[in-house]
Amino acid sequence: MANPLVLNQPVYEPGKPIEDVARELGLDPSGIIKLASNENPFGPSPKAVQASVKALQHGELYPDGGCFALRNKLAARLNFKSNEIIVGNGSNEILELLGHAFLKAGDEVVMGAPAFVVYKLVTLLFGAGPIEVPLKNYIHDLRAMASAITTKTKLVFIASPNNPTGTTNSEEDLISFIRSVPNHVIVVFDEAYCEYQLKAPDLRPLIREGKKLICLRTFSKIYGLASLRVGYGYASEDCIALLNRVRQPFNVNAIGQAAALAALDDDTFMNQCVKDNLLGLKQLEAGFHQLGLEYVPSAANFILVKVGQGAAVFSALQRKGLIVRPLAPYKLPEWIRITVGTKTQNEKILQALKEEIK
Repeated sequence: MANPLVLNQPVYEPGKPIEDVARELGLDPSGIIKLASNENPFGPSPKAVQASVKALQHGELYPDGGCFALRNKLAARLNFKSNEIIVGNGSNEILELLGHAFLKAGDEVVMGAPAFVVYKLVTLLFGAGPIEVPLKNYIHDLRAMASAITTKTKLVFIASPNNPTGTTNSEEDLISFIRSVPNHVIVVFDEAYCEYQLKAPDLRPLIREGKKLICLRTFSKIYGLASLRVGYGYASEDCIALLNRVRQPFNVNAIGQAAALAALDDDTFMNQCVKDNLLGLKQLEAGFHQLGLEYVPSAANFILVKVGQGAAVFSALQRKGLIVRPLAPYKLPEWIRITVGTKTQNEKILQALKEEIK
């Protein structure tokens, strides 16, 4: 008989693939623009592509099970030790490892609402209770989250920038919050979109102070390697050791490891993506303003815009070959989330919104 927790587990709904939309609506897939999953519209890092092709020549070999080279390179960049770094099959896997290591039935996990849905999914998977604290002005309400912590709380999830709102908390407020958290609680700080910020919060000193904190990052966004599934976390040696106890062997493939290693050296690509993303955000914001649409200023590579009937607008845009993210599952039925695209892609989404609003 199946585990009851599995039978009751909600299923994650990803952004619709281009191929599915093309098949369902009879569209040419080459003409479809996907702005639903916060992917990099400028593709993967060129250096990563070259390294991937080279690594594939030895596809018959198992990957380095400990991601030795990648952990050492990340450690040098972060000024940490390599045994304070864990690499995962995307940062999503590390979220699940945290559940394996720290959660059991009856525990509680505090998180914002709305926030990345996987926080809730992981919590439920291990029989723990999600304590969802509403955002305040679309930003994590750290004071309310602190008040929600009880003796049952094991983890607190905070993302900056937050998905789906794109908002951030200040470094000062985050540090104050983490220092106030009781010692039996681990704070999980999700930095998936941090590279898009001109100045992201730096919480590394808190880890060195001994605070129970793990920070997560990914190669899926700014480096354009979403298909290869490489993420990482940094925390105390003791925390990382626990996560390695529940990590599967060979969890990160060799092609992904090689691509991530090379991407870390591709500063030209990353800096250009940051610059173009900022221009794209300004382009979309200006367009929303002209259309009279409310939006939430974003520090990430996506933006939240209020369009009225979110599901209807999503469907209408999809029929035009434009895939965005409807937010009814996040209890924001009047909103959609749009990934920042290229200049041309942004122009097309704004023109389509103008037509639908009319």
